[in-house]
Amino acid sequence: VQLVESGGGLAQAGGSLRLSCAASGLTFGSYAMGWFRQAPGKEREFVACIGRPDTILYTDSVKGRATISRDNAKNTVYLQMASLKPEDTAVYYCAARIRAYGLSMEVGEYEYWGQGTQVFVSS
Repeated sequence: VQLVESGGGLAQAGGSLRLSCAASGLTFGSYAMGWFRQAPGKEREFVACIGRPDTILYTDSVKGRATISRDNAKNTVYLQMASLKPEDTAVYYCAARIRAYGLSMEVGEYEYWGQGTQVFVSS
């Protein structure tokens, strides 16, 4: 199984970006996909996850600013973020969890992880 994130980089506060995560080696539609992030010196934290298109969770700090979506035909999950803040600066990881287990905000409940993509938001 491989999860490969892309789309990170430098952004300005108030700007937007879209992260992508391409999955291979798994039956993508059978997995719930999550986005997590880890800032320097902090623990990895939940950002958003998606099961079927109508089952989605967001952490409170990104609600109204983030949109998670998936394209099962492309085996890809996306995280669109707007109104970026410096506190969004982190390495962003995508993760996969068997969908039958339901959505989860817990790091330990995801089986597969990508290597991460760095997002830096300047003020």
